[in-house]
Amino acid sequence: MKSVEQAPEPLALLSINNVYLLIGFIVMFLVIKTLQDSAHPKRLSTALFWFLFGSVFMFGDVSITLVGEQITYLWVGVSVIVIALLAGMNMVSMGTYDVPDEQFKALDAKRFGNKLFIPAVIIPIVTVICTIILDDLHLGTLYFFDQSHVTLSALTLACTVALLISWRITKGSPLQALSESRRLVDSIGWAAILPQMLAMLGGVFIVANTGTAIQDLVTLFISPDNRFMLVALYCVGMALFTMIMGNAFAAFPVMTAGVALPFLIQGHGAAPAPLVAIGMYSGYCGTLMTPMAANFNIVPAALLDLKDKYQVIKVQIPTAITLLIINIFLMYGVVF
Repeated sequence: MKSVEQAPEPLALLSINNVYLLIGFIVMFLVIKTLQDSAHPKRLSTALFWFLFGSVFMFGDVSITLVGEQITYLWVGVSVIVIALLAGMNMVSMGTYDVPDEQFKALDAKRFGNKLFIPAVIIPIVTVICTIILDDLHLGTLYFFDQSHVTLSALTLACTVALLISWRITKGSPLQALSESRRLVDSIGWAAILPQMLAMLGGVFIVANTGTAIQDLVTLFISPDNRFMLVALYCVGMALFTMIMGNAFAAFPVMTAGVALPFLIQGHGAAPAPLVAIGMYSGYCGTLMTPMAANFNIVPAALLDLKDKYQVIKVQIPTAITLLIINIFLMYGVVF
């Protein structure tokens, strides 16, 4: 029997590998600027943190063999452990930056006005247009966007367009933009990489068949015939798992495979579309209540210089709990 050969991936100008390389080069620029900052209180450890992070983007898919053993995965795994140790030991901090004084920033804000919002608005607009309309743009066999990662490729292009427009508006320079990015990334600190780490953790849970384990656990405490308790468990479980994972998308496959699919969809005939939509919404309630969702809760507190870095979460908790309760009754009432 002849083996069926898989068709090769279409070539793309803006491939996911090129996107990763671009991210890696930007991070390495931050490493160089950190090493040049002689007044940085934790210069070497901070530079090491970002170097390890950037190296994963630049060399994570490079096949390296040493003494007959593939060591690329080992390098990435060790890098992740060292990154976690550096962050946990508080060895990543801010440095010194050339920041304009308040009077200069006030004059700039008055001069540019609402034009400063144009680049931010451009990013989602260009991303949607490229993803929906220009997704299969190609010349012969060469596609512009990576056909397996169209949205990420489109987002990269959108950010580039927004950056060019920003330079046009502010009359700045590429070097100035990169230097300023260092200050913003340092102000966020280790939390900037938390979404990537949590996404990786979600992949580990999926591979480990955590959904099956949850399914077996549910049968020990809840009757499969108790529809309301299953609904409540799915909604609350999505919120709690999201609080642990920091991301509803990471919690979704685990809880859906463990509770929604076997018990609610197959067992009680629930309509899949509204069920999983409300389930995701319940996960977002967990997002509002956890510091693990750093890009939503910790990063804004850092950028706004709030004294209490958990202030955003404390304000959101009453709303999150109220919405979660509403979701439970809404799911129970409309999906069956």
